[in-house]
Amino acid sequence: MFKKLFGLNSTKKQETILAPVTGRLVPIEEVPDPTFAEKMLGDGIAIVPSEGMVVSPVDGEVISIFPTKHAIGLKSKQGLEILIHIGLDTVNMQGEGFEAFVEVGDKVAAGTKLISFSIDLIQQKATNIITPVVITNSEILKELHHGDISEVISGKTEIMNMELK
Repeated sequence: MFKKLFGLNSTKKQETILAPVTGRLVPIEEVPDPTFAEKMLGDGIAIVPSEGMVVSPVDGEVISIFPTKHAIGLKSKQGLEILIHIGLDTVNMQGEGFEAFVEVGDKVAAGTKLISFSIDLIQQKATNIITPVVITNSEILKELHHGDISEVISGKTEIMNMELK
């Protein structure tokens, strides 16, 4: 009882983020866009996709989908908010080449299909295919560890591990 009251026996709140796309892992600082590289939206990591499918990196809920379907926001069961932004300047594509499989409010499990996209079309019509994965409420993080694996598989490879406050 004493230990429980004073938090001496408390367990750490951990969260693991799986790769939402298959491809090559890149530090967020290397994204050729200052909004992401300078962590204006939060800390994270990026992936250069080799396949055109985004899956949920956590168990949680869809909290936003941009009308152009180039970005999606998720909230994990532990309250972590994650933005997955497919490519750079893809908003200008007006949804062309993107298909969403979920809606705002949907509960998802890690590995659930979220959005498909055309890598070829993005390479033709946008600035870059790189896909940032950002923790937008990083104030709830105590520690964040990025994966150092270069090639990742969607829904399987752990790309970020963190301890929550």
